[in-house]
Amino acid sequence: MSQKIDGGITAGAQVRPVATPTKAAPAGGPEARPVEAADSVRLTGEATTLQALQRELSTAPAIDTARVQAVREALENGSYRIDPDAIARRMLDLDEQLHA
Repeated sequence: MSQKIDGGITAGAQVRPVATPTKAAPAGGPEARPVEAADSVRLTGEATTLQALQRELSTAPAIDTARVQAVREALENGSYRIDPDAIARRMLDLDEQLHA
């Protein structure tokens, strides 16, 4: 079923603007005044340190290209050494940190 919309719809009642009510001040109380922009923020030492660290990290490159090149060369010439004990130790340390 379809209906044709032709814009010939008329309103049954007159449309009148609606005024937004304003809040009255409580009886005997002071009138409401706008809030002045006098807010201030004080950061803790830890927050300041974190902000500085964030700024430093945002300017650092995401990839250490010198390190990548050194590992690539070590893999190509066979001098890259994998230490399974160090890997296992770091995995256990991470597991302890996650469960703490």
